[in-house]
Amino acid sequence: MRSLPGLYAQQFRTSLAVMLQYRASLLIWLISHLLEPLVYLSVWSAVSAGRGGSVGGYDAHEFAAYFICLMLVNHVTYTWIMWEYEYRVRHGSLSFALLRPVHPIHADLADNLSSKIITLPLILAAAAVLAVLFRPSFHAPAWAAAAFVPSVLLALALRFLMEWTLALAAFWTTRVSALNRVYFVALLFLSGQMAPLSLLPPPIRLVATVLPFRWTTSFPVELLMGTLTPSDALVGLAAQAGWVLACAVALRLVWRAGVRVFTAVGA
Repeated sequence: MRSLPGLYAQQFRTSLAVMLQYRASLLIWLISHLLEPLVYLSVWSAVSAGRGGSVGGYDAHEFAAYFICLMLVNHVTYTWIMWEYEYRVRHGSLSFALLRPVHPIHADLADNLSSKIITLPLILAAAAVLAVLFRPSFHAPAWAAAAFVPSVLLALALRFLMEWTLALAAFWTTRVSALNRVYFVALLFLSGQMAPLSLLPPPIRLVATVLPFRWTTSFPVELLMGTLTPSDALVGLAAQAGWVLACAVALRLVWRAGVRVFTAVGA
């Protein structure tokens, strides 16, 4: 544990250098991250205008606030590990990572954070432009804005651990693209990315709350929107912490079982 700060410092330097070599890829990623909330924002703004100015308690300015917040939360919490693990197993690159004296998760975390650091100024600039164009309306009290910081950090930890654990399915089957698609479709509907959860039918909201999806995305956005009470915030933070702990335990167990059956199958 004493060597981890130095390890992360070196990994950050390496990851940042690698990320800067793939500027075109980062630009494409950035455009995709901007287009998705912009499309949803435009659609829901048009729907609210056609329904007399509001839908489910959201007017056009509140939809703007929601999707701008969503873009920022998505930037902090996104990961790509589920799309990479199949390649690592099939091509044998995971074999080299297993020979290192530290768990591979540390390199992935450093890579993930490095990407966020590089692209954060661009995301903030895009959010500022969208704010000028769509004039978002925020109602968050000071305590909710303060609670947003730990909530988005817990959301990052939860999504990273959960998706890293699910990615380990590649130990047992080298074709996991179907599993990835099912997961990301569920994430789209149940995490509030497509629409605020309050607009969805009660059974779907219940599933999103019972499962970890709401706590990865929607909950921090709801805090910043000012739609939660202090008791709601405490329950949400506790739910996030509980899911982070559960995913950490699950990752440890699945990793141990997966390494025992791991076979590098080549290209």
